[in-house]
Amino acid sequence: MKWLMVAIIVGSTSLADLLQSFEMKRHVVAAEDLRPGRLTAMLRGLAKRGPLVLAVFFMAISFFAFMKLLSVADLSFAVPVTAASVALETVLACLVLHEKVTALRWAGALCVACGVTLLAM
Repeated sequence: MKWLMVAIIVGSTSLADLLQSFEMKRHVVAAEDLRPGRLTAMLRGLAKRGPLVLAVFFMAISFFAFMKLLSVADLSFAVPVTAASVALETVLACLVLHEKVTALRWAGALCVACGVTLLAM
């Protein structure tokens, strides 16, 4: 059960972050849109963006799966193991979003993956 929850958390978090990044790169929110008088209009506009709404949905799935994981596993296991999303998101950023990932970032993602592997043992 706990590894199923980990897979759901990592998968949904990665999808949420990927969709959010994709959508925010397509439609940048200007600094002046964050003023109190324009906040409502900005939120309405954000709600009309399909990928962004889907990202929020996946974030909610991740949140509730994390709550379930905490009911069956220790916090000292749950938090570090769900960091596997960092490694997965680095790969997705490179392959899907065509981001330039430096050697240092690849090394960091590899370190996280190694840490998650150690937790799995």
